[in-house]
Amino acid sequence: MCAYFARRLRRGVLLAATALLVATPLPAVAASLPFRDPSLPLNTRIDDLVARLTLDEKISLLHQYEPAIPRLGIGVFKTGTEALHGVAWSTDYDNNGAVVSAKGTVFPQALGLASTWDPALIKQVGAAVGQEARGYHAQNPTLWGLNLWAPVVNLLRDPRWGRNEEGYSEDPYLTGQMSVAYGRGIQGDDPRYLQAAPTLKHYLAYNNEADRTTSNSSVPPKILHDYDQQAFKPALVAGAANAVMPSYNLVNGRPNTVSSDLNGVLRQWAPQDLAVVSDAGAPTNLANSEKYYGTQAEADAAALKAGLDSFTDNDTNGSITVAAVKEALAKGLLTVADVERADRHLLSLRFRLGEFDPPGRNPYANITPAMIDSPEHRALARKAADEQIVLLCNEKNALPLTTQGKIAVVGPLSDTLYEDWYSGTMPYKVTPLQAVKERVGAVASSEGVDRIALKNLATGKYLTASTDPAGGKLAEGAATAGPAQSFDVFDWGAGKNTLRTVANGKYLGYSGGALVNNAAQPNGWFVQQQLKLDPQPDGSYVLEYAGNEVNESWFGKNRFAVVGADGVLTIGSPDAAGATKFGRDVLSRGVDSAVAAAKGADTAVVVVGSMPFINGREADDRTSTELAPAQQALVEAVQKANKHTIVVVENSYPTTGWDTQSAPGILWTTHAGQETGHAVADVLFGDHDPSGRLTQTWYASDAGLPSILDYDIAKTGMTYQYYAGKPLYPFGYGLSYTSFRYGKPRPAQAAPGTVAVDVDVTNTGARAGTDVVQLYSSARDSRAAQPLKQLRAFERVELAPGQTKTVRLSVKTADLAFWDVTRNRSVVEAGVYDLAVGRSATDLAGSVPVHVAGERIPPRDLAQTTLAENFDGYQGVTLTDTAKTDGTSVAATAGGWVSYRDALLRPGMTAFAAKVSKADSGTARITVRLDDPVRGRVLGTAVVNSTGDKYAFTTVTAALAPAAGRHDVYLTFDGPVTVSSFALGS
Repeated sequence: MCAYFARRLRRGVLLAATALLVATPLPAVAASLPFRDPSLPLNTRIDDLVARLTLDEKISLLHQYEPAIPRLGIGVFKTGTEALHGVAWSTDYDNNGAVVSAKGTVFPQALGLASTWDPALIKQVGAAVGQEARGYHAQNPTLWGLNLWAPVVNLLRDPRWGRNEEGYSEDPYLTGQMSVAYGRGIQGDDPRYLQAAPTLKHYLAYNNEADRTTSNSSVPPKILHDYDQQAFKPALVAGAANAVMPSYNLVNGRPNTVSSDLNGVLRQWAPQDLAVVSDAGAPTNLANSEKYYGTQAEADAAALKAGLDSFTDNDTNGSITVAAVKEALAKGLLTVADVERADRHLLSLRFRLGEFDPPGRNPYANITPAMIDSPEHRALARKAADEQIVLLCNEKNALPLTTQGKIAVVGPLSDTLYEDWYSGTMPYKVTPLQAVKERVGAVASSEGVDRIALKNLATGKYLTASTDPAGGKLAEGAATAGPAQSFDVFDWGAGKNTLRTVANGKYLGYSGGALVNNAAQPNGWFVQQQLKLDPQPDGSYVLEYAGNEVNESWFGKNRFAVVGADGVLTIGSPDAAGATKFGRDVLSRGVDSAVAAAKGADTAVVVVGSMPFINGREADDRTSTELAPAQQALVEAVQKANKHTIVVVENSYPTTGWDTQSAPGILWTTHAGQETGHAVADVLFGDHDPSGRLTQTWYASDAGLPSILDYDIAKTGMTYQYYAGKPLYPFGYGLSYTSFRYGKPRPAQAAPGTVAVDVDVTNTGARAGTDVVQLYSSARDSRAAQPLKQLRAFERVELAPGQTKTVRLSVKTADLAFWDVTRNRSVVEAGVYDLAVGRSATDLAGSVPVHVAGERIPPRDLAQTTLAENFDGYQGVTLTDTAKTDGTSVAATAGGWVSYRDALLRPGMTAFAAKVSKADSGTARITVRLDDPVRGRVLGTAVVNSTGDKYAFTTVTAALAPAAGRHDVYLTFDGPVTVSSFALGS
């Protein structure tokens, strides 16, 4: 969600709304109405309430901020409280600036939670988040609603996606297991009431931030059904989610906000009523950035008809949505029944949350703010942080450490913890340095960053920072460099730095044209603390503002810093030529101080990684997965100075470059919340055996990665399912402080409709440990191009030294189904499947062949109408919308082609007919070829003339030369044309 503006406005508007809620008593007559009678069936109660609402009241419920209805004693209701790894944005202020809410528990980022491979633990975390949501709700029910916008289940197919930390895995099965656990935890275990209502984000095929409101994810049907949709299906089928949020992007030409799936498969999968809530501003995008509809009334009407219920639009101002819906009703674009249908979905949510029941009935209504940051949740946060750490490298048993030797802890992340955009405010912070000091006392330390001063070469004066704790403008002043003129430079890659002032310990940031040292950490939607020190040909430097999403209406065209006549530094030049030139005086080198600390230690621990607001996040993809250059240099220098160097990588995405490092020990952790430091120390010193496992493939470099906009993972070879190269670290990978031996997998008895494998796992080491046993399937022969392997089951197993356990892993044969493009449905194919067991996707102990009595897929019958989207291969085409309501077509360009493999051609197939459109002028030709798109035999050619509009379809025909037998049929194109369907007939 892009919630920046709602977050900016909440102090004034939402506190006013809260006052309205508190001032809405329950009228005596309303207490006895049928909709408040919990003994009645839910649908009866909903029907009664809807029948009592005026049309204006019904329409008002469609906005995210549903207003109170005092005459019925109904209070304000808000859809959407962010809760990815704890309740987000958990500090609020009154109009005098005083804190009015407690700081909540911050668990590891979602990627870290999944790295535990521990659904039982994730359910506990979800339960804690649900409890704290109730606690916040009791404190301010308008600001913190009980419809939680979590979890994110978008698959992590590309490590450059800026929101990688929000998801669980590149694998749909693992993602499904985590989302079911987290969702059930949030909901609670009461059979009638919801503790809170989880919302799955963001449907569908959303993995890029660049142009995300207008980009089209072109996803072939098999990938769409077998990969992207499978991330959402498990939690919905299990009833572990109560709402879904469509994503901003288009899928196959149609915005997800008006996808037919909203009223289609999503609600078909869910056993209970499901609410659909829009992402922030998405309804407006339909008419604005996407220009999919001409007016907002058309857009909102289409969204409601498609299945959207709640409009997250125009911040807290629901009047714009209300006006658009009323216009749509007046013009006949909507009916009152359409509005009531959406209201029923939303009211169903509110009833299950217990809003309309008498006091004392809902057990979750008794939860108070005392649950926020409770001792139990602190302990759970530490356990989750422990379990998510992955041991990547441990040569010659470099780990665990003892507490006897001298330890140096260095690096830019050694003594700080960072929050991310969807984080709560940590109630306390335990850094790696602090946690190590708790173990061994005196520790040598250094952040390993350069301390510099910037001298105006024109005046010889140094930039000087305010010593006020609240910060102030930067101005030139002293002729010599002291603490007030000193800046610590943190390198985050891509040339982006943050400058922390020694004067007050705060970071420089852009504020109203000036640079001000007022930020405790880089933050905010535009992250205005990002700066570049650009070297110039004459050896000088200029200071460049590098914040996200620069909008000229806010910032103007200026990007570069200028010292004015008053000595104050402002961002006042559009180019480097007009900027003030500075000398960059290095007062102390970070590498030198880190090396000095490392040389005198038995072990050097280097803590490096990312800054979550800078190295990719919402609205900002990564351009590289490499560690920042200064951090790379720091690791290399420390390792040369101390051969016993342990690297702790703290970030939220696979990082490249470790194949060139020679440090004997490497740990990876996400930004794991308040207990990050304790967790790092727990693993470093062996109090916790590292049991985290990677949920993504770590590629060796960025060089082989395809366009981030290419969603066809089969064609691009992305994720462990299709990647044929050698990864740096494979999916499922992670080491332990003990060793495990796997026996030969063997077939096991299983329930009907299930296949199972047994494997003996032995702890062959000297200490207890936990491993994650993983089951993968692969089809030996298939009509379709299948994944190389696919995760089907896993189990964490704890073993004492020398202990052996038999682990049984099973998979339902129905889960082996895939999307058959020849018949446009899911199918379990008959044949032999290999079930392999191992410790990762590339470390497999062996496999067991099992025969599955599915069905044989016959040759294609192209005499029947074939949807053009159901091709087997393609080049130079994308998928687009057939109509704005439903349907997918092939949009071809000159030189493009689509193939339909293994088609049975019969005598008498002498005609080709295709349903086509062509928006531009001129003509294009569709040529039917056999077996090869270039050299194949030509059967016939159809000419397509302009139809004037992409949605204006017509039928074109062509005579075909005789052909018979089984062939691959190609449609080739010499110009732009859109094809919806075709058939070969007589």
